[in-house]
Amino acid sequence: MSFFTIFASLNNIEDIDCKISDVFSKGFTVEKNEDEYLIKSKALFNKYKLIIRVMSEDTNPEYFANNIPGMMGFYNSIPFEDDNLKELVLTQISVLNTVIAIESEKEIKDEQMQLFTNLLSVIGGIGFVPNGTLLDKEGEVIVYPDGQSGPSNFRPYACTQKVRGQEVTSEEGHQRKNKTIAYLKEKGIPYTDSLPQLPPIEACQFRTKEDIARRAAALLIVIQFACDVAQGENVEESRDFFISMLRKYEVEDILTDNERAFLYSQQPNAQEAINISWQYEAYWTLIWVLGFVDKLDFPDEVCDCEFAIQVISNCETFEQFYLQTTMRSQEEILDEADKTYRLHWACVDSRIQKRMTPADINESIVMERRRGLFWLIGHHNEDWDTISMDT
Repeated sequence: MSFFTIFASLNNIEDIDCKISDVFSKGFTVEKNEDEYLIKSKALFNKYKLIIRVMSEDTNPEYFANNIPGMMGFYNSIPFEDDNLKELVLTQISVLNTVIAIESEKEIKDEQMQLFTNLLSVIGGIGFVPNGTLLDKEGEVIVYPDGQSGPSNFRPYACTQKVRGQEVTSEEGHQRKNKTIAYLKEKGIPYTDSLPQLPPIEACQFRTKEDIARRAAALLIVIQFACDVAQGENVEESRDFFISMLRKYEVEDILTDNERAFLYSQQPNAQEAINISWQYEAYWTLIWVLGFVDKLDFPDEVCDCEFAIQVISNCETFEQFYLQTTMRSQEEILDEADKTYRLHWACVDSRIQKRMTPADINESIVMERRRGLFWLIGHHNEDWDTISMDT
């Protein structure tokens, strides 16, 4: 099989059906089954079939939660000859919400590639070739897998859904937003009035203290396994040890689907291990809420990982750990969530505008704090693995 993938940032996918039909209107039959299309050539000789699958962040959130961080990590690791182009590519990846995956039963030739780039052109977005080459919407190369720049004059594009959330207003939310903006002004960090308020306390679905404590214990153990994988430790020995830790603290059933798949994989992915290890910063928000951390410092330096481990490892049982917890107020949690939300916007805006990140903010820290804080407030009722990073 051969593959070509279109990634895009779209407000909706309703017109993709027409665009696929238009591009393959001559010389093909098009059969649709839900979000999958079977394309058959009508040629007398050299017949071939294509399968096109359409996915969005709304219809397949797990795909985006599992794959976009990996894609971001892959292109972040490439030694781009143009650092500015690297920032533009990473910015584009961060706002992707639609995938059109094309699978060919035969080797892709120039004729088929022309059709694929025609579809890319009418949909917009970027084209991904399996060797890592990225194409712009005109089919011009953005970057080659070795980091060499292509001829494209690429600029990222984000749909309005990815740059603006759905506004939910309240007096409480208005006051909280203004409080955060005053904080940002004091530190000289850019902001936008158009970024929505977070819901008021009564509209949130806060996690219980026990849920938070169990999530923290399970997460820390998975992070430690991920660190071993990233450092090339013996996977089997590490897995056995950390499974025994999950059972010791009675939190094996708290693992998310992604964590469980990673832990039990025969060959855990190294990039995924790195992504999970960054969740120390999300874990830090959990132990802050549980009273072990005095405050969430400005996100320009990583958390104290040694202390983070000791919070739980010093306890012989989950009950011993749980008895030491003291919940922060819901108001404090929402204040930090709002602050982190607007700091994230400042990071994304800086990348789009090709500016240095203000005040040395580490965007990876901000994103993981946002994961933890938005999960704590039950934002949009999203699961840990699928917390939206829209700004």
